[in-house]
Amino acid sequence: MTGELVLTPPIAFTIILVTVCILSWALSAFSYKRTDARGAVGEPYACGEDKFSTLVQPEYGHFFPFAFFFTILHVIALIIATVPKETVQTFVLSIIYVTGAVVGLLILFRRD
Repeated sequence: MTGELVLTPPIAFTIILVTVCILSWALSAFSYKRTDARGAVGEPYACGEDKFSTLVQPEYGHFFPFAFFFTILHVIALIIATVPKETVQTFVLSIIYVTGAVVGLLILFRRD
């Protein structure tokens, strides 16, 4: 009975978490510690320039529609793959999902 109690997910997670925290604390003594810290250690490096004037912010606006469609497409594939194949309603459901994916793809690649 005691062995089964230890294997329950919350207790096993707690045991593993405590073990990892103790190992992390114990092994931190072996980690590298910088001794020659100068004043500019926390400053960003800009190819030898003394001051970094502007902050670079990449534009991910074109990436998010593709990531969203990728996520939706994988959910549709998961749903179609896990639906039982014995019924006619399953075929109709899969056609609806595939049609939704195609419409989403057309909306994603539309020209303004």
